[in-house]
Amino acid sequence: MSKRNWWMRSCGVFFLGATMAGALHAQTTAVVALPAQTFTTLHSFDDTDGAYPSSQLIQTTNGGLYGTTVNGGAHLVGTMFKITPNGALTTLHSFDTTEGYAPEAGVIEGTDRNFYGTTFEGGANGDGTVFKITPSGTLTTLHSFDGTDGYLLSSGLVQATNGAFYGTTKGGGASGDGTVFRITSSGTLTTLHSFNGTDGANLYAGLVQAAGGTFYGTTYQGGANSDGTIFKITPSGTLTTLHNFDGSDGSAPEAALIKGTDGNFYGTTSGGGANSDGTVFKITPSGTLATLHNFDGTDGSSPAGAPVQATNGIFYGTALNGGANGYGTVFSLSAGLGPFVETKPSSGKVGAAVKVLGANLTGATSVTFNGTAAVFTVKSKSEITTTVPSGAASGIVQVVTPRRTLSSNVFFRVRP
Repeated sequence: MSKRNWWMRSCGVFFLGATMAGALHAQTTAVVALPAQTFTTLHSFDDTDGAYPSSQLIQTTNGGLYGTTVNGGAHLVGTMFKITPNGALTTLHSFDTTEGYAPEAGVIEGTDRNFYGTTFEGGANGDGTVFKITPSGTLTTLHSFDGTDGYLLSSGLVQATNGAFYGTTKGGGASGDGTVFRITSSGTLTTLHSFNGTDGANLYAGLVQAAGGTFYGTTYQGGANSDGTIFKITPSGTLTTLHNFDGSDGSAPEAALIKGTDGNFYGTTSGGGANSDGTVFKITPSGTLATLHNFDGTDGSSPAGAPVQATNGIFYGTALNGGANGYGTVFSLSAGLGPFVETKPSSGKVGAAVKVLGANLTGATSVTFNGTAAVFTVKSKSEITTTVPSGAASGIVQVVTPRRTLSSNVFFRVRP
């Protein structure tokens, strides 16, 4: 089990929460009136159906929610499950050690509608695997790592615009310091880069792909000052170190980067900064880094996760420790970016149902997929339902409202 799971004391529960605004706990002196909240425990795991769900859920076009547990199941080493919004849970697959165990990073849905993910350890050589699972639960081990090509996978995969999957390993490779790899849906793996300490070491986080195809990521340690790095790597494997942390501007970036709507990347360091309690930073695609916030313990410390940009343009995140009671905080950070819309899912065939999420969508007059108009229904001020229109091509989804034109934060990919 990874270091992220040491604190777990029960088999875990799933819950259905309210909006992000209602879930945040802001440490201010003002009393803020929040709308009524509804909290429902959807499922309590009992070990036989899984234990310790540590990854984020994903929702597919059929409305189902999918996730993984790190332990439990028929062989006690993890499961993949489906759960309906009403709480009906189905165990799709129970992992065994030969297939890999501890799938702590969760799964993604590929454009072929199968699920793809990684296991922390296990497989033919005990060093972790990449797997594919069909919607009905049939698992195929695409690759078993053997140390020479990496080991210990604590991050998930990203599917690139070329259809291949890309990921990272915490250790192993030519120098033992971790790798970046590419793998096809049929299981052909290529090690794109083996880190050697000088250019970074120990990759806890996965990758994010920019519009031009280049990937961006972080290393927890290594680099010029041994405090971790930010790097970019081309789909063919050419790596460039964009920034070497030196402690004063942060150290030990544990989380993946996210791409903001301004085209820059945002992230956190779990240590370092002005007060040695971690930072929030922005870095341009060319490598210019700006520290946006230095934690000081009273407002949190040791942020281990990536922030998320909500559709109001503001970033939200968590700090593992610190705060008024010493048990961590939830924070928001405004970087001056405007609102946008988000599509769920981010790909689909012509005719596929799509939800467009945003703020102040009431009165919307137009929804377009890369310029092609779509028929839509405004369900609420934060949700529009639509379908991919005939003739649409991959590109930005835009919503015209009485106040402004909102663009999607990522390209919507129209599948053949």
